[in-house]
Amino acid sequence: MPNASEPREIVVIGGGIIGCTTAYFLTRHPSYDPSKHKITLLEASKIAGGASGKAGGLLALWAYPSNIVPLSYKLHAELAKQHEGAERWGYRRIHCGQLTAKGRPLGTTSGNQAKKEESGESLSLKKRTKEAIGTLRAAGIPHDLDWFSADSVKDYSEMGDPDTTAQVHPYQFTTSMAKLAEEKGVKIILGQVTDIEKSDNTVKSVTYKDKETSETKAIPVTDVIISAGPWTREIYPPAPISAMRAHSVTIRPSRPVSAYALFTEISLPPDFGRTGEKVKAKSSRAKQVTPEIYARPNNEVYACGEGDTLVPLPKLSDDVVTDDARCQDIIDYVSSISDEMRDGEVTVRQACYLPNVEAASSGPLIGETGVKGLLLAAGHTCWGIQNGPGTGKLISEFVFDGKAKSAKIGSLDPRNVL
Repeated sequence: MPNASEPREIVVIGGGIIGCTTAYFLTRHPSYDPSKHKITLLEASKIAGGASGKAGGLLALWAYPSNIVPLSYKLHAELAKQHEGAERWGYRRIHCGQLTAKGRPLGTTSGNQAKKEESGESLSLKKRTKEAIGTLRAAGIPHDLDWFSADSVKDYSEMGDPDTTAQVHPYQFTTSMAKLAEEKGVKIILGQVTDIEKSDNTVKSVTYKDKETSETKAIPVTDVIISAGPWTREIYPPAPISAMRAHSVTIRPSRPVSAYALFTEISLPPDFGRTGEKVKAKSSRAKQVTPEIYARPNNEVYACGEGDTLVPLPKLSDDVVTDDARCQDIIDYVSSISDEMRDGEVTVRQACYLPNVEAASSGPLIGETGVKGLLLAAGHTCWGIQNGPGTGKLISEFVFDGKAKSAKIGSLDPRNVL
C-alpha cells in the first residue's frame, strides 16, 4: 500500500471528464495532503474541448458496465447536492424512452400545427387539439411528451424514469469539476504531452510542449494517470483505444419542452431531402434513422446522429472538423417528427471523437498498467459523462490506497488487454 505521508508528484493527462473527475476525487481522498501531494492536470487544448464538452450528458442506472454504473450514478447525485449541480451544470432527473415515428416530408405541417397557424394563435400558448391528444394516447405517449407530431409518432416505450435516469450539461459539469479540483490545489497546465519517461519499469517524468510558449518542459512524477480519451493511444501506444467521430446539434425549440431523453427510430419517406441551402440529397426509398434527442434545461434540445470513421483523429481537439452536411441530416431527421424543433433555432453544430476499446472486454480500462506508477482510465465510449465520477473515485483509490475499494472492477483491468 502506498505511504500517504510521503511526497507525491501526480500528473493527470487529459482535461476531459475522466481527467477532471480524477483530479477532483484525488483532492477529496482522506489521504490527500496539499502540503505533500502535488497534482497537475495536463490538457493539450482546453478543458472539455473534446467529447466531454459536446456529449449528450445522459446518466442512467441501466448504462454499462454494470460494475461501475451504480457507484457513478450515486456520485452524480451526491456531487449535485454538494455543489448545487442543478444550477451549476443542469443536473436533473428525467424520463427516458424509445420513440418510434414516421418522418414527414420536409416542409410538411402537422394537422395540429396547421390549425394553430390558421387561427393565428401563438405557437407557445396553443394547446394540442383533442384529436391530436387522442392519437398520442393511443400510441402510449405520456401526456407531457407533447412536442412531437401526432401524425408521426407511432409508439413509445419507457426505458427509464426519474429514479433511474438523469442528465447533466457535459461542458458545464466537466469545467465545474476542473474548477473545484483547482480550488483544492490542482494546477492546470495547457500543454501537449510528448513523452512519459520510465526507468526500471517505473514512471519518472512527463514531458510536454507548453501551449502558450511552445517551450518543452518536464515534470518529475511518482504517479501518472492517462485519461486522454481517444488520444490515449497517442500518449501510450500499447493502449487498445480507437476513435469514432460523432456529430450533434443543439436547437432552441419554438416553445419549452418536457424533460425527456429519447432514443428514436424514424422511418423516412421516399425522396427525403435536406432543408439547408445545399443541393437536396434524395433517397430513392424510405430508410430508418436513429437520432438521439435529449431535452435540456433552459429551453435547449440536444440531438446526435450515428458515428463514423471517415476522418482520422486529429492531433488536437481544436482541430476536429465538423461536417455540416451530417449536422443538417440530424436537424432534418428531428424536424420531420417535431414542429417545435423544425421551427426552432439551431444554436450549435459540432463534432467530437469517442474513445472505444478494441478488445473483447469492450472497456473502459481503469487501473494499473504493469508499469509502476502508471494508471490508465480511458475507453468509456458514449458513457464517459455517466461513468466519470465513479472512474475518478476509483483512480484516487488506486493512487492513495493501492487498489480499487468502491467497486469490483477486475474485468476492467488494463493488464487484461495490454
